[in-house]
Amino acid sequence: MYRAVLLDVYGTLVHDDETWATEAAAGIAARSGADPDDVARYWSARIWAMAGSAHGPDFRRLDDLDAASLAETAAHFGTHAGPPRYPAGLPAPYPDSLPFLAAAGLPVCLVSDADRDRLEPVLHGHGITAAAVVTSEDARAYKPRPEPFRMALRLLGLAAGDVLHIGDSPAADLAGANNLGIDTAFVRRDARPLPPGVTATYTVDTLTGLLPVLGDAR
Repeated sequence: MYRAVLLDVYGTLVHDDETWATEAAAGIAARSGADPDDVARYWSARIWAMAGSAHGPDFRRLDDLDAASLAETAAHFGTHAGPPRYPAGLPAPYPDSLPFLAAAGLPVCLVSDADRDRLEPVLHGHGITAAAVVTSEDARAYKPRPEPFRMALRLLGLAAGDVLHIGDSPAADLAGANNLGIDTAFVRRDARPLPPGVTATYTVDTLTGLLPVLGDAR
């Protein structure tokens, strides 16, 4: 019987517009002669490594990690890159997101790796409210580390067995929550399968697909 929901934001609740990253990687590839996929893979590995070590007193905001990892990637391929150029405007919610929040019937705590000053305009702009919000800045750590999940549980006053964590990232959302004994729901936004070794309590294509589960909990 779930008493609350933990919910990822980017890629789960609202679209995660990564066109800026694709364009930056393509620019590095064009200037260096490298394969764009090689650039993207290297950059992904660098930012994941940086995020993994950015916790506690060594915490760094996501915009700092974006800029630093982009610069390191460009240098690795023997070229340069300017600062990240994020898309203008607010990312749109998925069509099922607002109906899910309206019908969930349980307290929802948003758990996001986004910087708070980038997340709050999205929530306010789309009228998204929640019982609590935890960002990486609040927890001084990024998922899949335990700090964001533990902060969410503290804010809700609940234990791991009382909540369901919903997200689209096998590494950050599912593995992170699973490590703490939190049930998980994988929202398969792009129809990709789970990688080997990662499991989810539920797998759905839309958030509203979880409403029967939460209805049973209520």
